Amino acid sequence: MASPHDRSRKDDEDDPVEQMISRTGCAELHYAVQECMAEHQDWRACQSQVRTFKECMMSFQNARKEQLRKQQPTSTESAAS
Repeated sequence: MASPHDRSRKDDEDDPVEQMISRTGCAELHYAVQECMAEHQDWRACQSQVRTFKECMMSFQNARKEQLRKQQPTSTESAAS
């Protein structure tokens, strides 16, 4: 039987959450959390994996916010035009 975390599965390709996480660059950390949870059946045993995944996601979100902020004209720029 295939592992539930086999990344070659077709249904992962159709899962919008999997697609979103893969775009963040944090997918491997997400899988590490899932594998830990499958092994221990207790999220408390997986705090280091959860923390690392959370930090990766926060970094991605902060970079994305900065990118969007740079794309928007400031109020002084739009008032001048």
